[in-house]
Amino acid sequence: MGKFKFGVNLWGAENREDWVAKCLRVEALGYDVISVPDHLGPARNAPFPALTMAAAVTRRPRVGTLVSNVPFYNFALFAREVITTVKMTGDRLDLGLGSGHMKSEFDDAGLPWIPAGERIEYLAKSLDHLREHFSDEGITPPPLLLAGNSDGVLSLAARKADITGFSGLRQAPGKPPGTFQLDDAERMDERVAFFRSHANGRNPELNLLVQRVVVTDDRRAAAESWRAEAPDGLDVDQLLETPQLLFGTVDEIVRQLQERRERYGFSYVTVFQPMLETFSPIVKELSGQ
Repeated sequence: MGKFKFGVNLWGAENREDWVAKCLRVEALGYDVISVPDHLGPARNAPFPALTMAAAVTRRPRVGTLVSNVPFYNFALFAREVITTVKMTGDRLDLGLGSGHMKSEFDDAGLPWIPAGERIEYLAKSLDHLREHFSDEGITPPPLLLAGNSDGVLSLAARKADITGFSGLRQAPGKPPGTFQLDDAERMDERVAFFRSHANGRNPELNLLVQRVVVTDDRRAAAESWRAEAPDGLDVDQLLETPQLLFGTVDEIVRQLQERRERYGFSYVTVFQPMLETFSPIVKELSGQ
């Protein structure tokens, strides 16, 4: 069971000054990793230039993609982006990769939306191409994070990843692609057990992407609010136990994370940009433990 590590997934910035201020704030609050998602849309940064800037203006945090949408890219061009970023960040890059899950973004990019199995196969092939390019350049590969929820991605991560990311989200049955529902605590047990059954004794670091943090004296009210905003079939009691949701006082959330590390193995916890300040007291309490 590893020591706690904390990251923030930063979505974007209005300009250079805004981005620098965000990165410096992440560092000042004690977070360990600045990550950037790979999405299209207004105010969404291109990941690798943003991460290069983040590394240039900070000293301590690692930087990483959470995660690069590999089917967006040609293998050779993607390898060039990654290798340049490794060099420019002083080997502080954690390379997060995924198979893509938002059909609307493929549509916006003018790219074909291929079946999930083919996207995962493309992700697997990209690892071989990256390894070849790293070897050709004489560069030590960065730590590899593979994130997803499907059997295909988790089995690949069990074999190949240094870090495995669990989002705890799955495609809602019968809904348009990109409509998700939360896995409850028991389903997360099953996903982690599936992953470990394919790891053959390997023990990658496990990352949890937290969907919401609410510091409150009334955990049940916070869960009821979530249920009203994002109905997905889980009742309030299930939501209170769902690993991806953190509701309670600072002390209660600290205990929740300790319990979830013990139960699932999640020692690396990432929150989204809007939770940066809210989550910081928990970071202060648990860093290094």
